Amino acid sequence: MERFFFYGTLQRGGGNWRALGIARRARFLGTDRVAGRLFDLGPYPAALLGPPGTIRGELFEAVDPGLIADLDALEGYDPRHPERSEYLRRRVTTRNGTACWAYHYRALPRHARAMPAGVWPAAR
Repeated sequence: MERFFFYGTLQRGGGNWRALGIARRARFLGTDRVAGRLFDLGPYPAALLGPPGTIRGELFEAVDPGLIADLDALEGYDPRHPERSEYLRRRVTTRNGTACWAYHYRALPRHARAMPAGVWPAAR
């Protein structure tokens, strides 16, 4: 099954984690980090994956094969038309060596605020 790195509202307890029923559709594997920079867009974060920087998040393994399509829809990713997508789904390797999918923001808006610690607050 597919593995995913979640760094924002899809983390345990987040609004989209609850909305998509991640607790029953994916198995939590632990916390980890990926290379990249995190930005606050207000209601949710955006990640620019790749060096420099580090993003802290959670690693999950899907147990529901339909989860990937629901995640793509939530993130505004269309694999047939990535140029029109809000996010791109990319393969990354975590600091601990796990290959997984993560969502990369295509084009940051001007109001995006850098989050140098690379951590999205759990309370959001």
